[in-house]
Amino acid sequence: MNPRVRTGTSDPALDWLNFFLADVRDGLGPYLAIYLLAVHKWEPASIGLVMTLAGVCALLTQAPAGALIDRTPSKRAVVAIAALLVTGSCLVLPWISSFGLVALTQAVGAIAGSVFAPAIAAISLGISGPKAFTRRMGRNETFNHAGNACSALLAGGLAYLFGPVVVFYLMAAMTVASMIATRRVPADAIDHEQARGLNHGTLGEHAQPVGMRVLLHNRPLLVFAVCCALFHLANAAMLPLVSQKLAQANLQLATPLTSACIVAAQLVMVPVAMLVGAKADAWGRKPLLLAGFLILPLRGVLYVLSDDPFWLVAVQLLDGIGAGVFGALFPVVVKDLTQGTGRFNASLGALSALFGLGAALSPGVAGLVVQSAGYSAAFLTLAGIAGAAFLLLLVAMPETRYAGDANAPLPAPF
Repeated sequence: MNPRVRTGTSDPALDWLNFFLADVRDGLGPYLAIYLLAVHKWEPASIGLVMTLAGVCALLTQAPAGALIDRTPSKRAVVAIAALLVTGSCLVLPWISSFGLVALTQAVGAIAGSVFAPAIAAISLGISGPKAFTRRMGRNETFNHAGNACSALLAGGLAYLFGPVVVFYLMAAMTVASMIATRRVPADAIDHEQARGLNHGTLGEHAQPVGMRVLLHNRPLLVFAVCCALFHLANAAMLPLVSQKLAQANLQLATPLTSACIVAAQLVMVPVAMLVGAKADAWGRKPLLLAGFLILPLRGVLYVLSDDPFWLVAVQLLDGIGAGVFGALFPVVVKDLTQGTGRFNASLGALSALFGLGAALSPGVAGLVVQSAGYSAAFLTLAGIAGAAFLLLLVAMPETRYAGDANAPLPAPF
C-alpha cells in the first residue's frame, strides 16, 4: 500500500461522498417523469422518449468514462464537475419546456453521470489498495443505500408539502454537500496507478497498462459480464410490474406502496452491503454472489402466488438482498479479474454498459409478455432468465478471491 495513503482521514470523507452522491448520480430519476407530466403537461410518449435518449447516451459513454478515469489524475475534479453538470441539467428544467432542449439537457446529465461509478471505485481502490478494497466497497454501498433511502423519504415528504419542484432544491443541496465531501478526500491519498489496477513493483519502473484486447480473452471476466447482463435483464422490470399490479389492486395505494417498496429495499441493502464488505474476503465472492443471484428467480416465482398488495410489497423486499450483494461485489469481482492490467475502470465501465443494456431491454421484454400472456407469465419469464444467470454463475464462473494475489493461482478458465 502506498505510504502516502491516510486511510483514517479518507474513510469518513468517502462515506459522506457516497451518501450525498446517492441523490445526485442518477439526476431526477423517476421524479423527472412526474415533473414533466405535472408541471409541463407533457404526453407520456414524449416523456418516455426523453428518458430513453438519456439512457442510450449513458450506455454509450460508460466504457469511455471508465477509460477516462483510468487515465486522469484529477479524479476528484471529475466527480465535482460531473455533479455540477448533472444537477445543472435538472435545475434548468423550470425555465425550458421544448422537447429538444429538455432532451439535450438530460443527455448531458446522463453522460456526466456515467463517470460516478468508475470514479468512486477508482478513488476507493487508490486509497484502500486491493487488500482492503472489498471492505471499502461494502462501506461505499452501505452509505449509498442509506443516502438513497434518506433522499427518497425527504423527496416524498417535501414534495407532498410543497409540490414536485422541491426535488430541485433537495438535489442542489445534496450536490453542494457532495462537493464538500469530495474536497475533503485528500488528493495525495490517492495512488493513481493503484486506482487503475496496476500493481506496484510487478511491472517495473515503466509499467504500462495492457491492451484492451487482452481483456477480451479473459474468460472469467466475459462470463461475469454475461451473468450481469442476464441479472439486470431479469431484475429491472420486476418493480415496474409490481407497481402495475398494485395499481390494479388499489389505485389510491399504488404510489405510496411503491415508494415504500423502494425505501424498504434500500434499507435492507444497508446491512447486506455491510455483511458483504465484512465477509467477502473470508467467505469468498462466489458463495455470496450465488446467494444474491438465487434471490431473483425466487422473487419472480413468489410474485405469482398472490395478488395481495402487501404480499407483493413483502416479496419486493427481497430485492434488497439481491441488489445489495450485487452492488457491493460487482466492482470487487471486476477488480479481482483485472488486477495488474491497468484497465480496472475501463473494464468496470464496459461491464456497466452491458448490464445497463440488459436493464434497458427488461421492461420491453416484460411488457410484450404481459400483453400476450399476462402478469404471471411475465414474472415467470423473468424468473427463467434469472435462473439462467444463476446456473451460468454456478457452472462457469470461478472464485475470484485470489485472482489479484501474485502468490496465489489465477482462477481457472471454464
